[in-house]
Amino acid sequence: MFVRRLSRWQAEQQREAVADVYVEAYAYRRVPGEELRDRQERDRREFLETFAEDVQRPGFDMVVASGGSKPVAYAYGFALDRGGEWWRALSGEVPWDWDIEELTVSGQVFALAGLMVLPAHRRGGVATRLVEQLLIRTDAALVAARVDPANEAAVGALRSWGWTKLGAVAAPVASSDGGVDAVMDGAASAVPLTAVPVGGSGTVTDIWSRALTS
Repeated sequence: MFVRRLSRWQAEQQREAVADVYVEAYAYRRVPGEELRDRQERDRREFLETFAEDVQRPGFDMVVASGGSKPVAYAYGFALDRGGEWWRALSGEVPWDWDIEELTVSGQVFALAGLMVLPAHRRGGVATRLVEQLLIRTDAALVAARVDPANEAAVGALRSWGWTKLGAVAAPVASSDGGVDAVMDGAASAVPLTAVPVGGSGTVTDIWSRALTS
């Protein structure tokens, strides 16, 4: 498995390939009364619209894992908007030594906005490698991700990586401020993390985070 970083320009050029991986990673998501193909087409369209916005965000960074000549997984993120939209309506006990508002205003929070791994390549440490490579260059003090609490695979992966649940927001957060649809090494999305969405598909979205500097 070969992991490499993509520039902003390369990410834009590969957006169709990224969307292919996204759709295949989440193909299991069915909606009663809808044909799977219709759902996939809509998901793909919405993903491309959001991805086009995310690529232009300050601090955008992206890594891809390839098996042979084809991409099998992607991870990307960006510096969290200094306006602090992610933290509004956040309930829960935030660790006392994390001044989230100050870190956000100073541009010290990196949002893990997307993580997707094709089903055939899960449970092999691909997601772990991608996230490690994505975060290795950031100067942020904190990394954060929005996660659907029903996404057990994503939650399990974050816990194993040493992340902490900061709290929850009572309603799905707007995609314009990012989120993590993560497809982890074993599972399903709210920002996606494996075939597991990490972003906000239900009425509650959890926010997880980890300190990157001591």
